[in-house]
Amino acid sequence: MDTLGAVVGPLLAQVFLWIWPAKYRLLFLAAFIPGIIAVLCTYFLKEKPAQQNNSSYKVSFFEFLKYWKTSPVLYRKLVAGLLVFTLFNSSDVFLLLKIKESGADDRIVIGIYIFYNLVYALFSYPMGMLADKIGLKRVLVSGLILFAIVYAGFGFNSSDAGFIALFFLYGIYAAATEGISKAWITNISDKAEVATAIGTFTAFQSICTLIASSLAGLIWLKFGATATFVLSALVTVVVAIYLYNIADTGKSDILA
Repeated sequence: MDTLGAVVGPLLAQVFLWIWPAKYRLLFLAAFIPGIIAVLCTYFLKEKPAQQNNSSYKVSFFEFLKYWKTSPVLYRKLVAGLLVFTLFNSSDVFLLLKIKESGADDRIVIGIYIFYNLVYALFSYPMGMLADKIGLKRVLVSGLILFAIVYAGFGFNSSDAGFIALFFLYGIYAAATEGISKAWITNISDKAEVATAIGTFTAFQSICTLIASSLAGLIWLKFGATATFVLSALVTVVVAIYLYNIADTGKSDILA
């Protein structure tokens, strides 16, 4: 549902720009209104009464570093691979910038992004079912290979048709990796530590995501778009091979 919302939003922006071309300031102001409404709606949510906790234990901002030291070896191997991939998985803005640089109109750029989110939404459920049948690892690795193909394609493609085809594959990649990676982490973590395991991964992932876009921007500036996308593709292939060869722990239905 969240991804379908990502389809509706850009679609409304597309309609807006069709009626009022280049009115970006007005568009951003219009987008501000539903954002405020969404925030106000949270005040109407009812929560269960919080249980009294007499513990004086305080959680440090860097508490997740402690869990990393005591986490299972397989968890650290998996997360390490995912974080290396994250370091070379820059913001989608770079993909859209490449389309824009090829001479595409703004409405075409938005249209292609709408198409990507639609593909992502449509394939998320089938990818989840496929992961249940053939294993999380195979689906995740297949998704990373698709990512590598997409980024390599962006390094050399310049046609609108090519970008549409690449974003179709990119939508499948997103469906095959976004929830699958966290599901894999959940399955290899102790039940009592699942939230901590995912929280630790998300903390590290957020830091790597911030670095990734800065790194991509520097490479783009120094060596150009092709080098940026090809490097990401090559690193992703290495990560995919690494993750595929992670040792099994007896949960063959999950990892194999």
